[in-house]
Amino acid sequence: MSEKSEDPKLERRVTAGLRGASWDPALVPAGMSTQVFPLMTADGAPVLGYLHAQDREQTVVFIMHPRELLVSHYLVPHLVGAGYACWVQGPRTVGNDLRLEHELAVLDVGAGMLKLRELGFEHVVQLGNSGGAGLFAFYNHQSLLPPGERLARTPGGRAVKLGEAVLPVVDGFIFVAPHPGQGKLLRNMIDPSVTDERDPLAVDPALDPFSPANGFRPGKEGGARYAPEFVARYREAQAARVARIDARARAAIKQRMAEKARMKEGGAGSALKANFSGIFEVWRTDADLRCFDTTLDPSDRRWGSVWGAEPLVSNVGSVGFARVCTPESWLSTWSGIISRASFELCGGAIKQPVLMIYYTGDNSVFPADAAAIFESIGSRDKQRVDIRGNHHGQSLRLDEQSGQEIAAVRVIGWLRERFV
Repeated sequence: MSEKSEDPKLERRVTAGLRGASWDPALVPAGMSTQVFPLMTADGAPVLGYLHAQDREQTVVFIMHPRELLVSHYLVPHLVGAGYACWVQGPRTVGNDLRLEHELAVLDVGAGMLKLRELGFEHVVQLGNSGGAGLFAFYNHQSLLPPGERLARTPGGRAVKLGEAVLPVVDGFIFVAPHPGQGKLLRNMIDPSVTDERDPLAVDPALDPFSPANGFRPGKEGGARYAPEFVARYREAQAARVARIDARARAAIKQRMAEKARMKEGGAGSALKANFSGIFEVWRTDADLRCFDTTLDPSDRRWGSVWGAEPLVSNVGSVGFARVCTPESWLSTWSGIISRASFELCGGAIKQPVLMIYYTGDNSVFPADAAAIFESIGSRDKQRVDIRGNHHGQSLRLDEQSGQEIAAVRVIGWLRERFV
């Protein structure tokens, strides 16, 4: 059930929709200070942590996304004003999907967690927003394992020092607009009509989601209506395309490693081929049918995707999920078949208290996804709150209170019940 805040201290700000995921400067507490901490991960990568606080807080909320730097996250002013410090962790791959491997991002999280324990915080609560949720679920899964049982390699074969790293255990979780994991998200969004990965304009008309013959209509014409038979074929074809890209990535790694082996054995291997790490493009990744046919898994969402209301642009434009990858980053992060950073694989290990915020107008996470995520969480102390808003908690209508502010009230209330 959607809720509106009854807190009289929160002023209605209908312009919140213009601010995206960043805070409103007017809400920043006068006594808030920010410290920057240079950190080194267990494998020697430099990362930064940003501590927003007032004075001697005992509980800190840890915010991170594997690809984005959320220093000015919209919940920070509310949390600090309520007496909770906020730590925003910078990943080693800010704004760069190219080398993002989630097993290495776990080490980034670990560096921040270790620093917060050193700083003396009594409780650390991780707040995973969007893609940060899957990363934190993955981190938790690895942190609870004995070091010798943690992953030793990424899906692409790269050695990773999870067994040697100190990975402090988290005290609780807040998941805001979580998606099932970046690979699972992309599997739902990828356009399966592509017939040639080298040519984004080569498509199978029978699978084209933007063909009127298959049921597509622009939003101004009432939106698409896809037949159940088309939806079923489309979903199967999406999985098949992901599997083909998986095979392509694995073949590239296999070829490189074979050249390395030949050189090591004194053969006529090519040093150039042995060290060549190919980069490839993945086009047409903004085509979840639910974005255009709002009768599929209905919700409060508007027509269009998280990238906007022009799918023909976002689907083939230069900016999009997984647009440029290495074989390693694809397998670890974007493959909905192989990536380990998902609630499906890691949610059951979460036994700590959990608050999940679902925005009912989200057009990247749909009701069925939210239900599956919540069901996967193994904690007996878990609570789900549905709030009207888009993926970033922005108002769906100008006469509504910002979902971001309502979420802040609910998050603070939940924290006060568990972490004084």
